[in-house]
Amino acid sequence: MPLTALVDATSIPANAGGVGRYLLNLVPALAERDDLRLVVASQARDAEMWSDRAAGAEVRVVPSWARSVPGRLVWEQVGLARLAASTGADVILSPHYTMPVGSRLPVVVTLHDATFFSHPELHSRLKRLFFRSWTRFSVRRAKAIVTPSQATLDEVRRATRARVDDGVVAYHGIDTDRFSPQSDSARQRATSGFEGSGPYVAFVGTVEPRKNVVPLVEAFLAVTADERFGGWRLLLAGGAGWDDEAVALLTSRRHAPRVQWTGFLDDRDLPAFLSGAEVVAYPSDGEGFGLPVLEGMACGTAVLTTRRLALPEVGGEVAVYAEPTTTSLEEALRGLLLDARTRTEHAEAGPARAASFTWARSADEHMAAFRLAAGAPE
Repeated sequence: MPLTALVDATSIPANAGGVGRYLLNLVPALAERDDLRLVVASQARDAEMWSDRAAGAEVRVVPSWARSVPGRLVWEQVGLARLAASTGADVILSPHYTMPVGSRLPVVVTLHDATFFSHPELHSRLKRLFFRSWTRFSVRRAKAIVTPSQATLDEVRRATRARVDDGVVAYHGIDTDRFSPQSDSARQRATSGFEGSGPYVAFVGTVEPRKNVVPLVEAFLAVTADERFGGWRLLLAGGAGWDDEAVALLTSRRHAPRVQWTGFLDDRDLPAFLSGAEVVAYPSDGEGFGLPVLEGMACGTAVLTTRRLALPEVGGEVAVYAEPTTTSLEEALRGLLLDARTRTEHAEAGPARAASFTWARSADEHMAAFRLAAGAPE
């Protein structure tokens, strides 16, 4: 007898970042399973999309007043458990830290990131308070929790002082048909919004303090002050976060065209942008998972990152590692830019490493969490 799971997919933002990309890929993988009946709670704007992406799922539209963030949080508390009961669900998946407090049905909660505890200075006071509080509550009350890496689960255990015996690690997957080495024409189209041509180092991500954009820029400028690196560029794509120093540096265009920031890049051009780079640099202080590392490897590009939190779980022996400081990044970048053979070796090893991260495997691991929460046999 298949289990029935209700997935709360009402929190997908318009740009489908973060939790949105997680759900957009996980839900179709869950919908393909023979041992699971899937129900998806959806905003009206997303209902048709879910019907197309997850044909095996039953889609239930939530009230229009739940469109705003406050409205969605209220609906989660007053309507989610009721909807689950009406659909005959055995378990609820709450995919973004929070959960219905009064639910009589078992709840599985996804905790994407533990840097609210490990690096509190990198988040606003309000965000820190919200996510710390909900993480602690969900660890105590959820029947099972899911994290995208062992490092995140370990940090949750440390920070909450809980054993978290009901924790399940479910790595994210990647669509290797989409994220793969791209044609020259696609690469040219992806970089058409930038000035100049020639080799480049790519960064993708929100410009926030933990991404260490300023040390990356400083390191790149120090390396390319050497005339041997004439023509190299550092191209950055991603929205402006709350790193005022980095945003001011990038918007000033003081170092253009060597350093250029485009803001958001069209998602359709992302694989080609990564594929066309000589190096993808992602010097984060810590991530719950680290999708840009996985995407860069899948696109056949050498990746430079750090050994902080989950990043080495993703990069394995294929990524190149440095400390997130100007000095360490300068040394690592100089080595990679000087040594084309090393870049090629890491680039060629990337797609095979990335191919081991699949959404089907993630669905298997989520299914284990559902069974754990529902008390169902393996």
